[in-house]
Amino acid sequence: MPKPNPRHPDFPIPGGPALRAKSWRAEGLLRLLENVLSVGEAPDKLIVYAALGKAARTWPAHAAIVKSLTEIEEDETLIIQSGKPVGILKTHPGAPMVIMANCNIVGQWAKADVFYDMERKGLICWGGLTAGAWQYIGSQGVIQGTYEIFMRIAERRFGGSLAGRFILTAGLGGMGGAQPLAGRMAGAAILCIDVDEDRAKMRQDIGFLDEIAPDLDSALAMIDAACAEGRATSIALIGNAAEIYPEIAARGITPDIVTDQTSAHDLVYGYIPAGYDLPRVRRLREQNPEELIEAGRISITHHVAAMLEFQARGAEVFDNGNLIRTQAKQGGIENAFDIPIFTEAYLRPLFCRAIGPFRWMALSGEESDIARIDDLVLRMFPENGIVTNWIRLARAHVPFEGLPARIAWLGHGERTELARAVNRMVASGELAGPVAFSRDHLDAGAMAHPNIMTEGMRDGSDAIADWPLISAMTLCSSGADLVVVHSGGGGYAGYMTSSGVTIVADGTEAADMRLKLALTNDTALGVIRYADAGYADALDEAQKKAVGHVKL
Repeated sequence: MPKPNPRHPDFPIPGGPALRAKSWRAEGLLRLLENVLSVGEAPDKLIVYAALGKAARTWPAHAAIVKSLTEIEEDETLIIQSGKPVGILKTHPGAPMVIMANCNIVGQWAKADVFYDMERKGLICWGGLTAGAWQYIGSQGVIQGTYEIFMRIAERRFGGSLAGRFILTAGLGGMGGAQPLAGRMAGAAILCIDVDEDRAKMRQDIGFLDEIAPDLDSALAMIDAACAEGRATSIALIGNAAEIYPEIAARGITPDIVTDQTSAHDLVYGYIPAGYDLPRVRRLREQNPEELIEAGRISITHHVAAMLEFQARGAEVFDNGNLIRTQAKQGGIENAFDIPIFTEAYLRPLFCRAIGPFRWMALSGEESDIARIDDLVLRMFPENGIVTNWIRLARAHVPFEGLPARIAWLGHGERTELARAVNRMVASGELAGPVAFSRDHLDAGAMAHPNIMTEGMRDGSDAIADWPLISAMTLCSSGADLVVVHSGGGGYAGYMTSSGVTIVADGTEAADMRLKLALTNDTALGVIRYADAGYADALDEAQKKAVGHVKL
């Protein structure tokens, strides 16, 4: 039975043993669709996160998807085009059950104004990364990545610890909402700015945020006290980062770490310009979006100028993947790209070995299933310090949102081993129900984004989008249950292409084969992508694990 959802009462959390579909493969995908709405930012509008990332194009399209998933047979495949189901094809039991492509626009037309026009006409929707692919698990989905970034900075700059260190950031939405908890788990005192008080209160209610300060003076005093005591804490301040960052700089205060995760990628439906309140912005979205774009870009220049000032004073400053540097440069900040992107700066050595944000969701809805898998991970990978440290931290600090789920940065071979072991647990009855395995689209072989994932590639292949397309084709040929190709929408239009995958471990031999092929080939392609670009770590991984990288 579905469970009540205090956050969104009209969108219960799925779970229970009863099936509405004809197989657990289809039922699992249906529950994941329900889940992304249960943890979404504005589910009544089908919006999951990132201002416009939607689970389906329209409510009639959503209803048709639900109906199709309840009726589809094991030897059929549902085709979804930008959040709208368009057909069910006869395939075979080893084929994907759902294939989708969201927001892929021909190159010269892949611009924000074209996207907005087609979106208004009901022809397209943006799936974000994991929203339209029904893989979003709430802020937990990015929390380990954020934590790992902070810990890499701790190792490089601060002797391995962030105790007594001040992190300044902004944005408490579906992605940025992971920041306060990640910062606190890393041992820092983190101050998070957001214009929307409701967002901050929601993060506090679910346990991701400690306190909300009444004003800047109080917020800075709270941070100072925590730093002096070496005490980890997370503080939110309601306000506009484009005003507060410069004010902090003007006071001569230099945080140790500075970043930002506002919705700077979308100047119409995301970023809020300085001096504008939310009601005014909502009116202008319909009446005068051009004003919002102009005002937002001006605000971002002030926002980024302050970040550059902090950097010049010695702070560790990085772009967290929201295109804020791109917007600032278009607004006239010529040196905006002096701020490094997080992937190239901190995480690329992990991606070279296909270590990335792997995730699993307990389709039963039972938290005990995740606890048993946590125990399994600790038994299987005792030498993997990143994963064992994370699992212990997550168990203690990360609350579940929606379906109980977990994320852990596992690499080539490890993902396959874990998923197949979990499938055996499902078969033996050790778990209350099947488990869905997925990953973030920001994974080694799954994304081309020259300003985020693939910025500064060693061989200059930053903008080559072949890799996520090859990824999707490889996953289809490997029998994954859901395979998707996404491109950017809104302000992200023309900037990125990515692939996604979901496989349901239902305890069957067929699931074991799908997990073995799809997960192994997915991470193998990640190693190959970086080996092909000439990274020594990837070439070493390919040799050590006999990945089929072809050398010229």
